[in-house]
This record gives sequence, C-alpha cells and structure tokens, in this order.
Amino acid sequence: MARRPIIAGNWKMNKTASEATELIKELKPLVKDAKCDVVVCVPAIDIPAVKKAIHGSKIRLGAQNVHFADKGAFTGEISTDMLKEYGVQYVIIGHSERRQYFGETDDTVNKRTLAAIAAGLIPIVCIGESLEERESGKTEEVLSKQISLDFRGVADFSKIVVAYEPIWAIGTGKTATDEQANEAIGYIRMRMKKLYPNKNVGKLRIQYGGSMNAKNCKGLMAQPEIDGGLIGGASLKAQDFATIVNFDK
Repeated sequence: MARRPIIAGNWKMNKTASEATELIKELKPLVKDAKCDVVVCVPAIDIPAVKKAIHGSKIRLGAQNVHFADKGAFTGEISTDMLKEYGVQYVIIGHSERRQYFGETDDTVNKRTLAAIAAGLIPIVCIGESLEERESGKTEEVLSKQISLDFRGVADFSKIVVAYEPIWAIGTGKTATDEQANEAIGYIRMRMKKLYPNKNVGKLRIQYGGSMNAKNCKGLMAQPEIDGGLIGGASLKAQDFATIVNFDK
C-alpha cells in the first residue's frame, strides 16, 4: 500500500492569534482539494484560534512540543491532555532548534515520543545531521544513533511520522539535492527496518524537513523515499504553502 503524503507547516515562533486566523482563512480554499494530509503546527498560544479557523477544512492541527509528564511542576511545558482538549492531532518532537537552544536530548525526545503515542497524538519526530557531520562523512553514523535512541519502545511505526532535517539546510536557504534527500531518507527507512523488525516500518512516513519550498517541492516529492515535507518559512505564506501541498498538480 502506498504511503499517503503528509505536508506539515512548522510556524515556529510566528503569528499572533489574529494573524494566524487570517492566514488560515487565506489558506483554506487553496488546499480544499489536497490529496495529501495537511497539518499546521502552530505556537501553543495560537492553538484555540487555529482550531476555530480550520473548522470544516482538510487542515489538521499540530503543536510544536509536548512534555512527557501528565502534569506537574514543569513551568512553561504543555501536556498531552492540554493539547488533546483543543483538538490537536500532531506534535513536532525533537526539532533541531529544540535540541540546539533548549537542551533537548535523544532521551527526552524518546520520552516525549512515547508519551505522545500513548495519548493518541501523532508525533512528527525530527532527526538529522549538522553541516560539520555531513562534511566529515558522519551522516549515517549520526542518523543511526538517533534512530536507535529516539525510537526505543515504539511498537508501531505507522503511528508516527519522521522528519529528516539536515540541520545545515534549516533556515539557511540551502537545500539538499533531491538525490541527497532521497538517499538519506532511504537510509533511515533501511536502518529502521533492521533495528525495529515487525513494527510496521514499511508504513512509516518520512518527510524532508530542510527548506522545502514552492520552487523545489516537485523535485523532492518525486523521489520515491520522500513522503512529504516539514515546511518552515514557506508555511507562513498561504500561496507558497498551498503550492507545496498541491505538489502533484
């Protein structure tokens, strides 16, 4: 069975609630005929407004982080129950910016991933290498380590999404070539099948998360291993994001 493509926008720390509502209003008619899953992962404070704005559309609601505890003294964090009450279905976990700036580790990525799955959320788990690691030939070594640590205990890989995000291509305007992205994602899928046999890895959807945009999306999405995109800057412009969502037109 073919894997259904998934295009997810990561708004990062952008858009007030009123701005988010306007963006969704503009986006809705542009993606009404989408043949892929469409997700917007918005700042936590925008979730109530976006939930209302996407009503009746094909757009699904995502968050940008979640804690692994149900509740407790974790100032600034958000639990799975808090997200679910507002209709959140997806959550980004382990984005490189969380790892770089906020102390996220493979261990906490694993805990957050398992908590999300247990709560019925679909985690979009990010993995990828830095420019230094790629240039020194360590891409597969880095990916293999992340795969072995971040997904421990995951029983069914059809219930998660993985985003391959070469760190050197995030927010820099640089993009891996279509072939580089396909090769890396193919390696991720192969390595997962070896480490996690009999856990539906064949149904796992793997996105490319390194500066996919309206100009390069068709080439990237034509690659056999690439199942979608985790979109940064281009997701903040309705027409650009819609072009990516409608990549097959």
